[in-house]
Amino acid sequence: KVEVLWLGQSATKITTPGGKVIVIDPFLVNNPKTPQQYKNLEALGKVDLILVTHAHGDHFGDAPALSKMNNVPVYGPSGLNQVMITLGILPPELSIRFNKGGTITPFGPDGVKITSTHAEHSSELLWRNPATGKDESHIGGEPLGFIIELENGFKIYHMGDTGLFSDMKFIADYYKPDLVMIPIGGHFVMSPKDAAFATREWLKPKYAIPIHYATFPVLRGTPQEYMQALGTSPTKVFPINPGDKLTF
Repeated sequence: KVEVLWLGQSATKITTPGGKVIVIDPFLVNNPKTPQQYKNLEALGKVDLILVTHAHGDHFGDAPALSKMNNVPVYGPSGLNQVMITLGILPPELSIRFNKGGTITPFGPDGVKITSTHAEHSSELLWRNPATGKDESHIGGEPLGFIIELENGFKIYHMGDTGLFSDMKFIADYYKPDLVMIPIGGHFVMSPKDAAFATREWLKPKYAIPIHYATFPVLRGTPQEYMQALGTSPTKVFPINPGDKLTF
């Protein structure tokens, strides 16, 4: 079985059929939608791998702290991971670079396969310089989505932050994801109408979990608006709350 625990915004904990734990975009401690118990990073339990879609604080968040706590690597956009090394945020062995189209098999050749995909967004790292106490903006690489193929062949497309782009159809045709975790909040990402169009016309997954909404006032889109715009699509939508867990 596959377990998917959503913790608000894009933060996701996936437990694979083989028992590996993958955490994506761990913005938890300062996330207003994360349940209180998970603001203690130790509550996540064992973590085997961390994925970050881009450098914005509501996705990058607690990735360095979680990495050091569990001594496990963060995989993310090449530019972001290089900056983490250069600034001393993480050492090279915990900050692993890869890029769009690249596939990793972090648990061995017969285990989980993770491929990075395009996302239509931006990626800047806001970092407080400990020497000056001032905030600095640094290159954060190009934003990514992830296709995560688990040991049993089940595929999850975590889209990260993105607007509409027509190669979503190519991604769906080529990788054939079973579950899509799709942003719907609007303003910085797709609106419910945009997300519904992408789901219905291009992605056509078996399952969808709407994410990246209601965390901040500008993210006004709702799962209800998304489902209404989706109409009679055969995709099964799970309008879950942060802290809810699904099993596939």
